[in-house]
Amino acid sequence: MSKMITVSIEIEEFDSMSQLAEEDEVLMARAIDSAASAYAPYSNFHVGAAVLLENGETVTGNNQENVAYPSGLCAERVALFTAGAHFPDVPIKTIAITAQSESFDISEPLAPCGACRQVMVEYEKKYTGKIRVILKGETGKIWVVQSINDILPFSFSSDKLKSL
Repeated sequence: MSKMITVSIEIEEFDSMSQLAEEDEVLMARAIDSAASAYAPYSNFHVGAAVLLENGETVTGNNQENVAYPSGLCAERVALFTAGAHFPDVPIKTIAITAQSESFDISEPLAPCGACRQVMVEYEKKYTGKIRVILKGETGKIWVVQSINDILPFSFSSDKLKSL
């Protein structure tokens, strides 16, 4: 006999950036600025990410496309890997992510792809702390989740690997 389980998440929802805490509003503004300079000549879909580190530093990233798919990289991973390279021992506090399109209005928050979520899980594990995630489209609501596990509850992590 099978059994159904329910997974639920808690999302804080805001109507505008001005309702965010000042630190979060500034971080999202950095993500928006970063999205504007994304290299997205094929999709015309610009994604920006800004990572706030525990030491107060902010690192940004944006999507980088390549005609030879899948050689490009998502904004979230660009920002996270840059933070990891420049500040390898500094935990990540928050990541703000936004998207803009040249073809249509993005009126709701867009969640990161599975690969980016998995990278965030790895950084949470590395630093043994939660990473807050702030999501925003061009218009509409803003969502804040307290941990990547809230939007990737069945993540793959190193404890799933068997020791040799």
